[in-house]
Amino acid sequence: MQRVQQLRPLLPKGHVTYYKDQLLIVKGEKQFLFDSNGKKYLDFFGGIVTVSVGHCHPKVNAALTEQAQKLWHTTSIYHTEPIYEYAEKLIGKFPSKLNSVFFVNSGSEANDLALALARNYTGRFDVISMRNGYHGMTQTVLGATNLGNWKPVFPHGFNIFKSLNADPYRGIFGGSNCRDSPIQVKNRKCGCAPGVCEASDKYIEQFEEMLLHDFSHSSGPAAFLIESIQGVGGTVQYPHGYLKKSYEAVQKRGGLAIADEVQTGFGRLGSHFWGFESQDALPDMVTMAKGIGNGFPLGAVVTTKEIADSFNKSLYFNTYGGNPLASVVGKAVLEVIEEEKLQENCAVVGDYFLKQLAALDEKAIGDVRGKGLMIGVELIDEQGKPLAAAKTAAIFEDTKNHGLLIGKGGIHGNVLRIKPPMCITKEDVDFAVDVIAKSIKQFK
Repeated sequence: MQRVQQLRPLLPKGHVTYYKDQLLIVKGEKQFLFDSNGKKYLDFFGGIVTVSVGHCHPKVNAALTEQAQKLWHTTSIYHTEPIYEYAEKLIGKFPSKLNSVFFVNSGSEANDLALALARNYTGRFDVISMRNGYHGMTQTVLGATNLGNWKPVFPHGFNIFKSLNADPYRGIFGGSNCRDSPIQVKNRKCGCAPGVCEASDKYIEQFEEMLLHDFSHSSGPAAFLIESIQGVGGTVQYPHGYLKKSYEAVQKRGGLAIADEVQTGFGRLGSHFWGFESQDALPDMVTMAKGIGNGFPLGAVVTTKEIADSFNKSLYFNTYGGNPLASVVGKAVLEVIEEEKLQENCAVVGDYFLKQLAALDEKAIGDVRGKGLMIGVELIDEQGKPLAAAKTAAIFEDTKNHGLLIGKGGIHGNVLRIKPPMCITKEDVDFAVDVIAKSIKQFK
């Protein structure tokens, strides 16, 4: 660690690391990480929702090692078998309409490409994204990332309009049965009949009003880019039916619906393989990264053949996208998810986890939310306001000291982000809940 600290000035200050007493991680195995002192940690953040099937999974490692002995890189100017084999398996996870894939290297790049495709296909330039959403760090998608602490001072992301955040907990509309989750908002009530969500309808009214005022009657946006559940923004779930209705409102005006599944995809939500499916919505494009490669640099955009072919009007090229190493890793990850029934594990363990968290100190926790193993815990003070940054940081540091690694997010930084590898067990959950409870009790 001393050597690392000596070399730290070589990296920019913007290269943020977690914790006051920082970690030097040297090894990973399944849901565990080990530091340079040999201490073992239960990893409940998975490299920021990236380690899907477990650190250094033997099947994924073997696929990578075998391919590395044969062929690393050619670019797409030559055919290689791995990219086609992987494309076939990945597209098999989608509705039949979505049958063409571009491979890239990250979520930011996937979202950047999706916006380029939408603008090229529709001949329009305007895009809509949601407040509190996060879509990456390229100059284009920074305009769609609507969290002020991620915004640089230079101009970026031109012609991107912001829709109201459909948050049932802190938003202007909400109720007691808005979310597709075993845990609902505690501090709001509603009189909705079964199959009806008044909050969703009101948020859609606001969305339709934005379309009416910000776009001419003869045109509309090129696209609406939205996470299926907000990640960096604090695991915010939308009311029932919001995705389907907002997609359809944009599509009715000739725009495209883009589902950002960078954090929610690959079975993490338990009930469905993709987040948009949980709201019975059908996008025109889906972007993905992170868990797609279990930590290997890999991303993708899946869309219709018609939209993909719109790029035939100009040349498109990606040097590393779909290289043989990435392709065999991606295919192996899909096989592990199926063989080890990790989607089912997310459903069972995630439901158990959410209920255990909901039983903790109500005075310190304003909201527990999420689905499967995509979970957020919002910390509050005595007045119900977001817990002060210093107190949140103390809780965050203490969980690490007790061997649990989690994330934090939300515009106020007061939401514990819990997105572990999908192979965790109920015993792991019991340990995590105990640590979180003790840390909150000590520092709230």
